[in-house]
Amino acid sequence: MAGRPHVVMAVLLAAPPLAQSQVQALPPVTITATRTEASPFDVPASVDVIDGASLRAAGRPAINMSETLGLVPGVAARDRQNYAQDLQLSIRGFGARSTFGVRGVRIYVDGIPATMPDGQGQLSHIDLASAGRIELLRGPFSVLYGNSSGGVLQVFTEAGEGAPVVSSSLAIGSDGLVRPGVRVSGSTPALGYAISANRFSADGAREHSSAERNVGNARLDFKRGEGSDWMLVANTVRLRADDPLGLTRSQFDAAPRSADASATLFNTRKTVTQSQLGLVHERHLDAGDRLRLMAYAGGRDTEQFQAIPTGPQANALHPGGVIGLERRYAGADLRWTRKRQTALGPLELVAGLAYDHMTEHRLGWQNFIGPTLGVKGVLRRDEDNEVSNVDPYLQTVWTFAPRWSLTAGVRHSVVKFSSSDRYIAGVNGDDSGEVRYSATLPVAGLMYALSPRTHLYAAAGGGFETPTFNELAYRPDGSAGLNFALRPSRSNNYEVGIKGRAPDAWRSEWSAAVFHTRTRDEIVTRTNIGGRSSFQNAGATQRRGLELSWSAVPAPDWQLQLAHTWLDARYREAFATCTAAPCTVPTQVIAAGNRIPGTAQSMTAMEVGWQPARGWRAGVELRHSSRVYVNDANNEAAPSFTTLALHAGYVFDFKRWKLSITARVDNALDRLYAGSVIVNEGNGRFFEPAPGRSYVLKLAGSYAF
Repeated sequence: MAGRPHVVMAVLLAAPPLAQSQVQALPPVTITATRTEASPFDVPASVDVIDGASLRAAGRPAINMSETLGLVPGVAARDRQNYAQDLQLSIRGFGARSTFGVRGVRIYVDGIPATMPDGQGQLSHIDLASAGRIELLRGPFSVLYGNSSGGVLQVFTEAGEGAPVVSSSLAIGSDGLVRPGVRVSGSTPALGYAISANRFSADGAREHSSAERNVGNARLDFKRGEGSDWMLVANTVRLRADDPLGLTRSQFDAAPRSADASATLFNTRKTVTQSQLGLVHERHLDAGDRLRLMAYAGGRDTEQFQAIPTGPQANALHPGGVIGLERRYAGADLRWTRKRQTALGPLELVAGLAYDHMTEHRLGWQNFIGPTLGVKGVLRRDEDNEVSNVDPYLQTVWTFAPRWSLTAGVRHSVVKFSSSDRYIAGVNGDDSGEVRYSATLPVAGLMYALSPRTHLYAAAGGGFETPTFNELAYRPDGSAGLNFALRPSRSNNYEVGIKGRAPDAWRSEWSAAVFHTRTRDEIVTRTNIGGRSSFQNAGATQRRGLELSWSAVPAPDWQLQLAHTWLDARYREAFATCTAAPCTVPTQVIAAGNRIPGTAQSMTAMEVGWQPARGWRAGVELRHSSRVYVNDANNEAAPSFTTLALHAGYVFDFKRWKLSITARVDNALDRLYAGSVIVNEGNGRFFEPAPGRSYVLKLAGSYAF
């Protein structure tokens, strides 16, 4: 199937029966992914929406986004089963190489950036139990958000509305999984409120992989008068997780539930605390003008113990095996929107200015004291880092003919990095420095309504992706200081697509998109040894592919969903890298035509569910991924896999109560496969095994006052 995407498209387009005898209206969905409120059907871009009910349905414990993002074509959400390293998220191959956090994809929660100005993002503070919807934007229009290339992920907390409701849930499962949560929501004429808290803990599917996470989230909506709205968002997270590290091929085959010996030897682990506050104000100036101001501030402290041998740390330039990060961040976005009916057709104009700023106090210590390993030792790194961006942007949507619309925009990004070295000792001199990156990013999309139920579109835009502070953190030659030799990568993105809907007896929706992206100065791994990664710019790369999706309601209470992605991501030019650190002279040549590691050529997802509002319900989920190369040399790969999940439950109402119980089985066939991979891991520990057959029992209830 992976080699014949045209066959898949033909099957999908032919699948929905087009009987016109039972026409039913599809529920309206409005998205803001392109900063203009519109239906995804009317946007010249690949946009998908997952509603909150789907996030928490089917017995899902609502812990990781990987539980639901499989049905979005072009998106790979790989669960590492390692909460010290976060989810591995990539869109159209961007972000696949990330060994920690999320990069290449911009993340927003209630309009507040979860991606820092350098492009590094985090998902650990997102509360899926209170999410109202997730929007995913892929392709050229992601440049409207600045320093990103693959796409944009936005999470919106469900607003409090109506009479007070108290909701609670408890998920328990295999490997010691426990996730209790509670939510209180409601509204008065002047205030809407939604406050939630949940805790997750697990022993882990592998040795040395236990984790605990506490998340609190609050959204308050104030109405101060006609046309004046205020939203206050507060969020906090505390995380502690052991790090089992990756496994070699032999370890993966023989003992997939094990941890590498160095993980227990050095007690590799991570702790995170984060708190942030955001304020959004919208004011309607008149019938067609609206002003929006968003401001936010927060802090994130991280301490991570790595498995770096003591020998390399004897080098006076080595920054040590324990990382300490104290980050403080803040920003604002001021936006003006005008809608007018002109003689040339309806016109919507958006103009704005975004500013984001982050300071980082980066510390490094040896991970030993004498013969005792896995403890904080002598200080080896101490520096103050700073990054900021200033981005003016302008967008327009013009319906210039009854069937035609043009969406266009431009954003100018300026990103500044600076570092002040405070650890100067002997040969370890002053490594302070600064660098500035800038780019002007245009994008345009044209949409044609072939019929009220079928839309065609084409879009093109530029892309801009700076190095993150983590990618700048280490120099390939082992010397101290930031790697200011790195340049930003720049892309040209093209996409054509078709969207259709048939509000007949099946109420089906479908879409198909073909994309082509060429990137120069791709940021790739130079070395990845002992928990330290350094990076370099390679030559040109190419990502092209096909994305297909189809959903239908073939009968009352039944839902069918299907998504398929074909992705060809390759290096177009050869480049040299290293197999050992420090790296002064490259020792390995990566051939042109090799696949970009971490990307699967083919991914398919299917779900069939029977979900009446009350009574029994059940469903089946199928996932397939082709093999994934784990290194640039393409001489090792995680094998392809197919998994099956089953769930069944019962929902009932009793006066003001609504209660449900659901049992879920993941990986029902007990397949051995790699849930994710650590790209270019220098010790050959590429593989992060997924759990075998696992179980979840979920109880949920709500009471409406």
